[in-house]
Amino acid sequence: MTKRRVVLKREEPQPSLLMDSANSSNTIRVHVRYGECQRNHAANVGGYAVDGCREFMAASEEETEASLTCAACGCHRNFHRRVVETEEAVSCNDCE
Repeated sequence: MTKRRVVLKREEPQPSLLMDSANSSNTIRVHVRYGECQRNHAANVGGYAVDGCREFMAASEEETEASLTCAACGCHRNFHRRVVETEEAVSCNDCE
């Protein structure tokens, strides 16, 4: 049996490409949070079991290697489901 590798690429919209006209401007805020842990703790025995951690909580506040570890379950941040929330605000200069 041959193994197949699939690579998915996500692209976020760039704010400079979303300008409507010279009279209005768009502002996009992207907020990323990490949801429940999806690490399979029983993978080495051929099963499937997750620990039930509901949300990523950083072990420390500063930008260190420890801030990428979850304080609740001890897993790396990559094991948690990534949730991207975008918010777009349109302001019009001629509307006032």
